[in-house]
Order: sequence, then structure tokens, then C-alpha cells
Amino acid sequence: MKCLVVVAHPLPDSLCRSLARFTIERLEAAGHDVTVEDLYGNGFGAALSEDERRSYYAGSFDASAVAGEAARLTGAEALVLVFPTWWYGFPAILKGWFDRVWSPGIAFDHASNFGPIKPHLKLARVLAITTLGSPWWIDTLVLWQPVRRILRIAILGACARGVRFNMLSLHSAEKPTAERVTRFEQRIASVLDRWGQADEWAPIRL
Repeated sequence: MKCLVVVAHPLPDSLCRSLARFTIERLEAAGHDVTVEDLYGNGFGAALSEDERRSYYAGSFDASAVAGEAARLTGAEALVLVFPTWWYGFPAILKGWFDRVWSPGIAFDHASNFGPIKPHLKLARVLAITTLGSPWWIDTLVLWQPVRRILRIAILGACARGVRFNMLSLHSAEKPTAERVTRFEQRIASVLDRWGQADEWAPIRL
């Protein structure tokens, strides 16, 4: 498959970067066509511009400043997001990527009379890989996994219906042991290795 891996961490020696490298190597070893979108490395601008916002509900969205990112997204059959969860949300640069690239004519089409938007992406599989400093029970039991819910219901549910979605979260990740990281990498591998199989275990269809 054509796989787009989006990496959103500013530090080259971060755990997120290490997990991204592991993911890319695993996908390439399986024969997938991998494209990497390094948001910090590419100097991606997170802020939606005035021209972009003014054109949002016009006849055509002004995607001239994000044409490359848009082409890589629309050409992908599978998407992997690798990012830290900060304050139980997306890093600003990743939120900006959603704001600017998942736009009208790219990720969705407007319906008439401001009705429900129409999905535009043809993604078959999405895997979100994230690290959190908080323990699992705060993210899960107290806040009900806000990032997962936004991704699955709001973003993918609107723009890529029918996609198979998985999210893997490494909690208490500020000082993880090597053993915990290895186990987490094995979880990543178990998802990616099944992407080429008809009986892939990821059952969540949106």
C-alpha cells in the first residue's frame, strides 16, 4: 500500500522519533511504498492563513500553500500518525496540519446549506501512535481518551468513513524502561504486519 507516515515531534532524539523510525522500517520491510511527512523537519506552518480561511466556504479552497501536503494525503491508502500527546491533545503543529490540509476539496466536500460534510479521502487503514506522560487511568477513566475520540469520531468519521482505525498509546512515557519500549514496538509491529492480510484483526470500521 501507499503509506503516509506523519511525524510531529521537535526533538530528533525523542521517543516519538525512535518509534517513527521503527514504524517506517517495518513498513518498508513489508514492501509498502512509504512517504514520510516530517512536520517539524519540513518547517510546516501550523497557522491557518487569512486567505485559506476566507476561501474555506468559497467556491474553491485556496490550497496553494499546502499543495504538496494535500497531494501526499490524498494519494495515501494508509496513514500512520506518530506524535506526543500534550495536555491531552494534539501538538499544535499536528493540529495545524489537520486545520490546513484536511480541508474542503482535499479531505472532504461541503454539503449544500451547511449540512453534513461528505468524506473525500480513500484511506483504508489508519494507525495513531502516541506517547503520554500521564498514567493510563487518567487518560482512559478520567478523560475518556479525548485524542482517540476526536480522531475516530470527528476527523476520520467525517473524512474517511469505512477506514480501519487503531490507536496505540504509551502511557507514563517520560522515563520508560527499555523493556516497555520493546513491548510497545511489538504492539506496533503486530498491527502493521497484518495490514497486508485479508483477516486483519483491527475491526473498528467507521
